[in-house]
Amino acid sequence: MIIGVPKEIKTDEFRVGITPSGVRELVKPGNSVLIETGAGLGSGFEDSQYVQAGGTIVDNADELYGRSEMILKVKEPIEVEYARLREGQILFTYLHLAADKRLTEVLCEKKITALAYETLRVGRRLPLLEPMSEIAGRMATLFGAVHLGRYNGGSGRLLGGAVGVETNRVVVLGAGVAGKSAADAAAGLGAEVTMFDINIERLTYLRDVMSPRVSMMYSTHDAILNSIKDADLVIGTVLLPGAKAPKLITRDMLSVMKKGSVLVDVSIDQGGCFETSHATTHSHPTFEVDGIVHYCVANMPGMYPRTSTIALTNATLPYALKIASTPLEKLLEDPSMKDALNTYNGKITNEAVAIAHGIHYE
Repeated sequence: MIIGVPKEIKTDEFRVGITPSGVRELVKPGNSVLIETGAGLGSGFEDSQYVQAGGTIVDNADELYGRSEMILKVKEPIEVEYARLREGQILFTYLHLAADKRLTEVLCEKKITALAYETLRVGRRLPLLEPMSEIAGRMATLFGAVHLGRYNGGSGRLLGGAVGVETNRVVVLGAGVAGKSAADAAAGLGAEVTMFDINIERLTYLRDVMSPRVSMMYSTHDAILNSIKDADLVIGTVLLPGAKAPKLITRDMLSVMKKGSVLVDVSIDQGGCFETSHATTHSHPTFEVDGIVHYCVANMPGMYPRTSTIALTNATLPYALKIASTPLEKLLEDPSMKDALNTYNGKITNEAVAIAHGIHYE
């Protein structure tokens, strides 16, 4: 199979779909890998490293898309890339289609076989989302702490505080991989953390393995409302695979929060879990609503592309190899790959995406 890896062109995105080591593994069974020139530079990988691994450098994106049977990316295609997609192509990337109706329509119109990292399941796990969730969770605490700084519009409270100063409070919505990483980081800095989820089994497990600074709460509207009154930092990490994130904090609820508190919406790729959220970039990461700072960067791990690209390739490579070597009909006999399939032959094949857009699915 001819596999194309384009340069990511979404704002402030410096990751790349595969490392040179990953290319070496892909070409071993006889695949050809095309890399757009400069695609790996943001992650610290030179074109020469891809060539040494057996890849072929292509001068421009139009040629790469035109020659490739499968496109291997990090982020969903943006508008300028729509015309480059061609009928029957396989697209393997993060898609987040529930938050992007136009892209969903384009993939259907072009009969793209679109496989999404974020909906591929193995049992109850989302193995291609986990590495980025771990990174985004840690970043959520770090950048939430930075934006508590007065010069960033925050309340001027140092997360973790100091001797003789009141302890800061952090609320984490969602107890998955991102939520646990965020809570671990916050507790490590000395904050008192309350983690919310509706999965009692997960909360029980985390209670036994996490710092005593982290307490577990069952997620209800009233419990969240009471908790955010004293919070300095609220981190939203809730996820319904493939679907839009539920709005757990409404605009009205902001009125009970302390001015200068910070909301970090890790769920923004799926539409966000705060009613007042809208996607931001690393160049302009925050905005303020009713005195509350919002950090809603849609590609948080893109700030650390070297770490993120290596972690992502480690997770996606086995599946990329499988896609490249298996006829589609056989591939979809694997429940994990069937879950990953979002569009095929002009139709939506993921129920959550179809529900989000009010479209029939098959």
